[in-house]
Amino acid sequence: MIQIELSREDPWPEGDWEALAVRAARAAIERTPHGPLLDTPALVEISVRLAADDEVRHLNHQYRHKDKPTNVLSFPMVQPDLIQSVSLNSDDGELLLGDIVLAHGVCVAEAAERGISTEAHATHLLVHGTLHLLGYDHLEDGEAEAMEEIERQALETLGIADPYLIREE
Repeated sequence: MIQIELSREDPWPEGDWEALAVRAARAAIERTPHGPLLDTPALVEISVRLAADDEVRHLNHQYRHKDKPTNVLSFPMVQPDLIQSVSLNSDDGELLLGDIVLAHGVCVAEAAERGISTEAHATHLLVHGTLHLLGYDHLEDGEAEAMEEIERQALETLGIADPYLIREE
């Protein structure tokens, strides 16, 4: 079972962000070899923080040595090759996949630039962040293409247009 532990800071508005995050995480996980996590009796937890740009800038500087806010940061808690065995052998029936942090100002600006809602863009960033928690990356061309294809498929099931097509127009 997927559980989202969500915290929201101003200027993020009130909303059902937790339900949005659960849908995004499920859609992402479902399209990977880790799909069985959705049906495991273990509690699979993802922490999501909706933060202000300053907080994300600080985290980005601290962990990635980039002194600027970014749209999403992901902090995996489990090595990707151990995810299945940890969930099956967890002593307390709980698997902490990791943390995802979204920057409000960056998310809003990128959504406006693409002509989409903040919620749709946040969904994309949550799908993207979940894939990072599962070990996906986009440093190499082949990795990026594979990750983007999973994102496209996940977002399509959620009724969200291909974000990479929009960017290329």
